[in-house]
Amino acid sequence: MEDYIVRATAADSSIRAFAMTSKGIVEEARQRHNTSPVVTAALGRLLTGGAMMGVMMKGDKDLLTVQIQSGGPMKGMTVTADSKGHVKGYPVVNDVMLPPNKQHKLDVGGAVGVGMMRVIKDMGLKEPYVGTTVLQTSEIAEDLTYYFATSEQVPSSVGLGVLMNKDNTVRQAGGFIIQLMPFTDEKIIDALEKKLSEITSVTNLLEEGHTPESMLEYILGDFGVEITEKIPASFYCNCSKERVKKAIISIGEKDLNEMIAEGKPIEVKCHFCNTAYTFSVEELKEIVRK
Repeated sequence: MEDYIVRATAADSSIRAFAMTSKGIVEEARQRHNTSPVVTAALGRLLTGGAMMGVMMKGDKDLLTVQIQSGGPMKGMTVTADSKGHVKGYPVVNDVMLPPNKQHKLDVGGAVGVGMMRVIKDMGLKEPYVGTTVLQTSEIAEDLTYYFATSEQVPSSVGLGVLMNKDNTVRQAGGFIIQLMPFTDEKIIDALEKKLSEITSVTNLLEEGHTPESMLEYILGDFGVEITEKIPASFYCNCSKERVKKAIISIGEKDLNEMIAEGKPIEVKCHFCNTAYTFSVEELKEIVRK
């Protein structure tokens, strides 16, 4: 099953919802960054949440970035998404190993640790919108729920999950975001809270065979859920040799001449997708000449 996001409404449009399957995206991130299981789970949750937040934006060129800076062994991670279902991301430290937590699950909270989350929305205005919150549990879903409540004043429920196989490949990945509009009836809110409290985990729903559509049907079926859009999603990086060249130019002539003097080609890797770009001594000389 290819990764995709569905958008839906329920309870006469007083609830809006998104759900996603992201196994392919998270597995690609794992391969590109050679991440340990706990880092795969942490980054996978943020990639899933970020992709759904990305499609909430309207403009074709709108970009969303979620940065976590933290004191745990992972030190943080960054995810960027657009409004078309494209997402990319990287961890600061990729090989953290920790014992399981008290629930015998991957200790994402322990790997991330105490820290801050910054959400940056670049919507083509003079200044991007920036919302900063303190991490609540460092398990990602609760942190995004808290961000929506405090920075955007939108009561939300975020569920995210990544399940690993014994060989450390990704078995399941996905999530949902359910948001209440200002005019939602109290009875609906109470009924929804009760339903959400019955969900053990996103990965359990995925293991039971749920799709994004049936996940929302399961949670919101009593409220007249209507799927309004299905958006293909993928791990996508727009880096290129030309873009990397611009970054090299910013190093400055002095440092470039030192690299040329060493007489060896240099390799530059993209943070987001780990693609390596090699520049020969001749190419470096050409950059300096220009």
